[in-house]
Amino acid sequence: MHAWRVTQLGQPAILQPCPRPIAQAGEALIRVKACGLNFADLLMQEGSYQQTPPPPFTAGMEFSGVIEALGPNTAGPALGTRVAAFAGSGGLADYAVVPVARLVALPASMSFAQAAAFQIAYGTSHLALDHRARLQAGETLLVMGAAGGVGLTAVEIGKRMGARVVACARGVAKLQIAAQAGADVLIDSDTPDLKAALKALGGVDVVYDAVGGAGFRAALSACRPEARILCIGFASGEVPQIAANLLLVKNLTVMGLYWGSYLEFAPHILTQSLQTLFAWFEAGGLHPHISHQLPFAQYPQGLALLRSRQATGKVVILL
Repeated sequence: MHAWRVTQLGQPAILQPCPRPIAQAGEALIRVKACGLNFADLLMQEGSYQQTPPPPFTAGMEFSGVIEALGPNTAGPALGTRVAAFAGSGGLADYAVVPVARLVALPASMSFAQAAAFQIAYGTSHLALDHRARLQAGETLLVMGAAGGVGLTAVEIGKRMGARVVACARGVAKLQIAAQAGADVLIDSDTPDLKAALKALGGVDVVYDAVGGAGFRAALSACRPEARILCIGFASGEVPQIAANLLLVKNLTVMGLYWGSYLEFAPHILTQSLQTLFAWFEAGGLHPHISHQLPFAQYPQGLALLRSRQATGKVVILL
């Protein structure tokens, strides 16, 4: 088989032939059909992601496919079952081995591309807004980077939860995509005085920020008393520093959300969240936005779309 392998941190992945993996006890062999790309894939290749495997490793954090084999003495879904998996790495290959416990059977109406784009983006936003920030109907939710892979799902989920959603993204085209996902208010992130534009709305109750940088500082200044600020990522490349006196004066709460870690310390919370999300999808309440579907050989071009922030929603690699 072939796989995109990171052989040296800081260097591009290389498409290499390699042996097909063999499922061990408790594992399943998956014939991969699609792999979703995430900003974390870029960080992992650079070696700056918090859970980067030691090289060499196969790229690709989340993927979908078909169960081809089960390990010895392993109970699991039937062979041929369509599944999605979050594995942390290994998805950009013809075949991948995954613990059976991490497999999620796909609804009949969900395509492989949709499944590969679903778990991390929707899972992150649902856990952040529901489990961490306790977003309430009628509150104002500000989504920074609202047309990105996770930002767009935050718009969609926030609207479903009854919030007034303010979408902040760069340019008319991206803002229109956020509007289609349900955003009530659109603000260009290149607005000369972003802080003033946000304050003019009356302030915000929850901030969902996957960008960091200057936008984070503007959002912090626009927070209402007892607002909750969710740190999801730092696509701008700048990790903001927070003056504690601002938190004190307004009684603000800043919280982080790393979706993957729930597999380790509270997998039941993640499982319940995914069950809710798949039920919403089956009921027609969620609509994954995939801006680019690229063939396997064009994985580097997919990463370039993320790096340049040209993508909206998700980029998916098809096998």
